[in-house]
Amino acid sequence: MSAFQDPETYRYILDGLQIGVSVLDLEKKIIFWSEGAEQITGYSRIDVVGHSCRENIFLHCNEISCEMCGERCSIRAALHDGKPVQTVGLIHHKSGHQAAVRTWATPLRDKQGLIIGVIQTFEAESAPAGAETDERRMNDHLNDRSMKERGCLDHITGLPNQTIMQSHLREKLATFAELQIPFGIVCAEIPELSQFRARYGQEAATALLQVMARTLRNTVWPTDVVCRWSEGQFLTILSGCGESALQAVSERMLKRMGSATIQWWGEELSVAVSVGSASALATDTIDSLLQRAQYELGGKQGEAGVRVAAAGGADGSLGK
Repeated sequence: MSAFQDPETYRYILDGLQIGVSVLDLEKKIIFWSEGAEQITGYSRIDVVGHSCRENIFLHCNEISCEMCGERCSIRAALHDGKPVQTVGLIHHKSGHQAAVRTWATPLRDKQGLIIGVIQTFEAESAPAGAETDERRMNDHLNDRSMKERGCLDHITGLPNQTIMQSHLREKLATFAELQIPFGIVCAEIPELSQFRARYGQEAATALLQVMARTLRNTVWPTDVVCRWSEGQFLTILSGCGESALQAVSERMLKRMGSATIQWWGEELSVAVSVGSASALATDTIDSLLQRAQYELGGKQGEAGVRVAAAGGADGSLGK
């Protein structure tokens, strides 16, 4: 028998792919999970096989805050229409952060042509400003190391700190004054960080900040600058961003950061997030630009912050 007639050969082929491959039955239970899927999501086969995609272990879905559930679910659409469906969704990584992925859901048929499940493949969504190369990743690593040695990075999140961010703001305002290239800023805050730390401890708070930093970094373009501005605040400079785009990005930040979670001693924890934004004006200084974003942030706290209840909770409290 030829090696290519051996079913195990095709399993090795699937596992050798750099994209993620999963197979779900008609009840949306995962029956196959490739090595590529493990690498992209952080979840191993033992974590997911036999479980439903609605158990917060699969891509963009946790049934509570899933933006793709219901009519927009690609798996549901593929099963209903019997046609492949392509979407851009989110990976809810095992570590808690989220990242964009491009997915394809294709109906799986038996010999009689009846649909018996769905094959779903997914890969990381390429950055719009060009895919990273090994050389670029190495340069980024060296730059980060250099910035860390100069005390320019926050020691918890690895993001630029307030000092280096002020330098970026001065540069952006100078360019705006000369060339009128628009930009905006978004301030994202975790209002209850102190309460979270008091309840769960410093290590949990550190893990939460790191997840929030990765989620925020994955939400914006590579050319945008994200920093940890203060204890519970992150600040982002959005390059070439007009007013309408600024609002859209702010809403996306709010949703994704509000959906980020950490696993802590058997609990899945999340916190409320608020955002405030401001577009640069010709008369702006760093202070005036920041004041407008902070003013909007203060006005939205308690009304626009997003909270996703921890798994098993429905009251929006921190944890269970």
